[in-house]
Amino acid sequence: MSAATDPTRVAIIGAGNVSDEYLRALTSYPDLTVTAVADLDTARAQAQAEKYGVAVSGTATEILNRDDVDLVVNLTIPAAHAEVALAAIEAGKHVWSEKPLGLDRKSARSVLDAANARGVVVGNAPDTILGPAIQTSHRLLAGGAIGAARTVLTLMQGPGPDAWHPRPQFLFAKGAGPLFDIGPYYVSTLVQLLGPVVSVSAVGQTPRAERVIGSGPEAGTSFPVEVSTHVSVLTTFASGVVGTSVYSFDSPVQRQLFEVSGADGTLEVPVSGFDGPTRLLQDGGDDGDWRTVPAEGVPSGRGVGVLEMARAVRAGERPRASGELAYHALDVMLSIEDSIAASGATVTIESSAPLVRPIPVEWDPTARTTENRTEQK
Repeated sequence: MSAATDPTRVAIIGAGNVSDEYLRALTSYPDLTVTAVADLDTARAQAQAEKYGVAVSGTATEILNRDDVDLVVNLTIPAAHAEVALAAIEAGKHVWSEKPLGLDRKSARSVLDAANARGVVVGNAPDTILGPAIQTSHRLLAGGAIGAARTVLTLMQGPGPDAWHPRPQFLFAKGAGPLFDIGPYYVSTLVQLLGPVVSVSAVGQTPRAERVIGSGPEAGTSFPVEVSTHVSVLTTFASGVVGTSVYSFDSPVQRQLFEVSGADGTLEVPVSGFDGPTRLLQDGGDDGDWRTVPAEGVPSGRGVGVLEMARAVRAGERPRASGELAYHALDVMLSIEDSIAASGATVTIESSAPLVRPIPVEWDPTARTTENRTEQK
């Protein structure tokens, strides 16, 4: 491991499209240095390494055996997330993975158990919850802007990605659909702002057994739908907050909403990315009295969770986008799926999640908090 005064040394495993966003961000943070890029396709790993000025590329095994890697960023396909994370943990590396932590409770739990046994830390996407947009909402909520939270309403509706995606089949296969493709953003935000979930009840529908690809070389081709494309959920939190959520690929109307109502008002949380204003309606106002609160904090993007995790590890703290939070979010989504299979029966959530504190408004991802002045390679 690097010295406490040195930047955290990061390796990327998985050099696909999303690696561009990560590499662009991670190579710009003074507290990190990217030392290697790995992929099954070593030519692709080499190309990405050269593109971003990273000195080393190769296979995952080669990278994990290196001494100049403290933290692995796991950008492999979801089916490989747990396997790659376990290999990194066995090699004594901290791990940040793209969503989900695993495809089932057993594999996801094995990652956390292995990390605890090895004394390393696991973090997990989505890190939109750490951006200025949601953090501004979090600080307002924690500061009592609407009093004690009582209810929450979230909506994610649209016609589905088959209309525009050239190869949308995987988004309608087992393990995807609106619940598992978009749900992690909403569920992770719900848990961060309102605490752990204790039970869910859900129903789902699949109005069309087949979909038609709307663009690209396969336009006009039909493919089967394997999941519920409209999901309605009732959620109960440990705090007593109750929630209603809709995740749908079956609405001609595109709509995103994340609205928390409390004893003294209502907060509308931006969930479409890292930036965007919060809207606030305080007690005594009517629908025309919404106040817009611009996002406060230094702008950030995908990859900021890796940085926040690295700083947390150095401080001996739990990262905000922790593996435990990711496991609980996965458990909630799997429990929603279980409830659908049981015709809407209430399912008790066995896991929990640590309470997450807001990021201070002065937190700056572009700042150097380590003492080492060596330039990144």
